[in-house]
Amino acid sequence: MEIQSGRITLKPLGMEYLDSVNEYAMDKDNTTYMLFLPNDSVQDTINFLKAAENEWTKELPTFYEFAIIYDGIHIGAVSLYPNEERTSAEFGWIINKKYWNQGFAYEAACALLEYSVKVLGIRHFIAHCDTLNTASWRVMEKLGMTRVNESGGRKNKQFDRTSREYMYERII
Repeated sequence: MEIQSGRITLKPLGMEYLDSVNEYAMDKDNTTYMLFLPNDSVQDTINFLKAAENEWTKELPTFYEFAIIYDGIHIGAVSLYPNEERTSAEFGWIINKKYWNQGFAYEAACALLEYSVKVLGIRHFIAHCDTLNTASWRVMEKLGMTRVNESGGRKNKQFDRTSREYMYERII
């Protein structure tokens, strides 16, 4: 399966992207605001990619992880995690810092949003981010999502402190 969108192509994320995923998933700058990153080892990346590959073999995956391909290069990932009823889903994305500030997260999320509505029939979307992650919440707003909550207690993996979190939502 592939999703084409302007400058990028979304392809199922898997082991073929080990080196490029590991590059951004183990980078502390690239993962500053992430809950579950940075990865501590290549094995962490392998485990994640094997789980993603396994989902793609299912008739009805419980989550969708897509590689973002630009000009033949894997530059990041965009994900969709539907709820059990498949009526709502949570978005996520990560872009290799070499490609930040070029609109790739928005383009990938927009393509996945359209696919989710047309193919999966999902019409309710949420996304979360650290309140300090301006780039991420700007993508959410550009996607037409509305900030519906701000809460405390977010624990990003690489810090001992907790931070605040925004929740965004869009119903189509």
